[in-house]
Amino acid sequence: MVEVVLRQGIYSLFTPVPGAVPAGPGQAGGVLVLVGPDPWSDMVLGCHPAACTCKVSRLGADWADDQVVASLGCSCLHTAPVPGAGWVFVVKKGYQDTDTSLQSSVITKLKGVAFTNTSELGERLWDVADYVIPPQGESVFFVMTNLIVTPNQRQATCPEVGRTEPLGPPTPTKLGSASIPDALCYKDEDCPSGEAVVAGNGVKTGRCLKDRDSVRGTCEVLAWCPVEKRSKPKKPLLASAENFTVYIKNSIRFPKFKFSKMNVLATNNESYLKSCRYSTEHPYCPIFLLGNIVRWAGSDFQEMALEGGVIGIQIEWNCDLDKAPSECNPHYSFSRLDNKFSEKSVSSGYNFRFAKYYRDAEGVDYRTLIKAYGIRFDVMVNGKKKET
Repeated sequence: MVEVVLRQGIYSLFTPVPGAVPAGPGQAGGVLVLVGPDPWSDMVLGCHPAACTCKVSRLGADWADDQVVASLGCSCLHTAPVPGAGWVFVVKKGYQDTDTSLQSSVITKLKGVAFTNTSELGERLWDVADYVIPPQGESVFFVMTNLIVTPNQRQATCPEVGRTEPLGPPTPTKLGSASIPDALCYKDEDCPSGEAVVAGNGVKTGRCLKDRDSVRGTCEVLAWCPVEKRSKPKKPLLASAENFTVYIKNSIRFPKFKFSKMNVLATNNESYLKSCRYSTEHPYCPIFLLGNIVRWAGSDFQEMALEGGVIGIQIEWNCDLDKAPSECNPHYSFSRLDNKFSEKSVSSGYNFRFAKYYRDAEGVDYRTLIKAYGIRFDVMVNGKKKET
C-alpha cells in the first residue's frame, strides 16, 4: 500500500485488489481509494483505458471551480513502456463546506469637473458637489449628465401651459397646449377653483386664460411660477462626464470562515490610487472611467447621457480557500439595467427633479428648479466561499 497526501487531512491509498491485472512478476493490480473526514460518494474513480497497473510516483492537480481533475503520474512496471499509462479521477468537491452568507460594504467616490455656459446659468463650473447624488458615496449613486433649469420661480398665479418667460403680462403668447390635457379650457367653468391639475404644476384658480383670438386656452394655476420649461438640450450638457472617474472600495467578509478581503491593493504608496486605472494589469485598482463602464455594458455614453439610464456593476467573489488567499480575487462585470432598446419611447431614460431655494431682500422666497437627467450606477456584490 502506497500513501500519498492529497489535501490537508485527506489521503489517497493505492490498495491491491484481488482479480486485478498484475503489472509484472510479483506485483498486484490495484485501485486508488480516497479517504477523508467527509463522505466521498460523489467521486468517480477510473483507470485510463491504456494504463497498466502502476505505482504512484507524483501527484498533480488542477483545481477548477466546480470539480477537480487530478492525475496520478506513475511508472509502469512492465518491461516495455505503455503510452498514456496513468490513473485519472474526478472529484466534484462535494466534501467542501460552503459559505454563501457574504457580508459586504461598498464606498464610492467620484472625481472630475465640467464647464458649461448656458443662458439660464451663464458660465459655470461643475464639481462632484453639483452632479453626484447622493453625496455620501453609497453603493447606488447618480451622476447628472443633462438638465433643464427653470430659474427664479416664486409662488404666484400663472398659466399652467405655455408660459416660459419671466412673470409679466397676465396673457402669454402660446396657450392651450395638449401636453397637459387637464389644463385645457374653453371657459372659466372648465377650471374649477381649488382643483389640482392632473399631471400638472399647480391648483386651478377658476380662470381660463386665452390668447386674444383663440377659442381654446389653459387654466390659470397657483403654483411655482413660471412653470417648468419643457424643452431640453439636444446634446448632454455635461458631456465631459464620460471622463469622470469613480473609486469603488469593496470590503467583504465570509463570517463562517472568518475570512475578510478588500478589492484595493495593499500598498503604502500614496500616489498609487491617484494614478492607476482599473485594467487586467491592475485588477486591484478599483478606479474606473465612467465612459469605460458604460462601454463595457454595451452602450454609448453620449447617447445614454442625453436622457439617462441605469448601469449595473457586479462584483463577484467566488473563493476556494483550499487555495492561497491571493487566489481569492474580485471579478467585475457590467450591464445595462434599463431597457436600452426603448430609448425612443416615452418611458425611456432616468430623471428626477430637485430645487435650490433662496430668499430676496424683501423676504420673498424663490427657487431654481432643476430636472436632472443622468446615469444611475448600482454596485452589487455577491459570492461564495468553499473550504475543505
